Amino acid sequence: MPSVLLATCAELPAADEDAAVLDAALARHGVQSSWAVWTDPQVDWDTGLVVLRTTWDYTLRRDEFVTWVRSLPRVANEAPVVVWNTDKLYLGDLAAAGVPTVPTTFAPPGEPVTLPEQGEFVVKPSIGAGSRGAGRFTADRAEAARAHAAHLHEAGRVVMVQPYLDQVDTVGETSLIYLDGRFSHAIRKGPLLPPGIAHPVQSRSLFVEEAIEPRSPSPAELGVGNAALTVIRDRFGADQLYTRVDLLPSAGGPVVVELELTEPSLFLLHGPTDAADGDSPADRFAAAIAARL
Repeated sequence: MPSVLLATCAELPAADEDAAVLDAALARHGVQSSWAVWTDPQVDWDTGLVVLRTTWDYTLRRDEFVTWVRSLPRVANEAPVVVWNTDKLYLGDLAAAGVPTVPTTFAPPGEPVTLPEQGEFVVKPSIGAGSRGAGRFTADRAEAARAHAAHLHEAGRVVMVQPYLDQVDTVGETSLIYLDGRFSHAIRKGPLLPPGIAHPVQSRSLFVEEAIEPRSPSPAELGVGNAALTVIRDRFGADQLYTRVDLLPSAGGPVVVELELTEPSLFLLHGPTDAADGDSPADRFAAAIAARL
């Protein structure tokens, strides 16, 4: 029976809520699976395919993580994808390719941070996940925003500034999940940043708790998701094992706020089962993994 190693982090040795259903689905597809902590020196990572899953502590040690990923003989998603995707500078590449994205400016340490003069905006690090290091500010709280940006710079982080798109407060955020380049399911996430909140970058928590529910995406949302997938195919020459496109509503239509190609939650418990063949999201993911073996 072929086997696969599913990579997680020391804080989540048993991974997340998707772990049990994924293990069961892999078994149904004739694949033996086991979970291993990516920083564990006792693990032999050369035995087969490594699938990155809940390696959510990497944002605090990104260089070490990227070096480890590059050392793996077989990994999904592949190392060049991970290197590109673990720094949100990729949003500039998406925007340059014509994909609707949240307008974003970047300021490396030592460079001034330009803040909007009106409205609400978000200040966060370009390497981060789970809202760690993200803060929501209004223009009249520019001093607090600059202090937050200074903390990020002191931590060696590139600072991102984005407008706060307030339709998310009522509509929520949409995540589109693709497996092997094919749309599988979507979920709705509630807003994560209450007014005036600034999450520390060195938070003990790996993520901020989210309100999740299934969602049927609109044609416009699927259009933006497909445009992002086209950029990925053109850049890396193939569909990825998994892709999650996170979208926010805006006055001009849905825009990409994040493109998750490294270790995203895939919300396997929240997607519909295919009426034609009875496959669940976990079965679809397991079949994609099995095909790579």
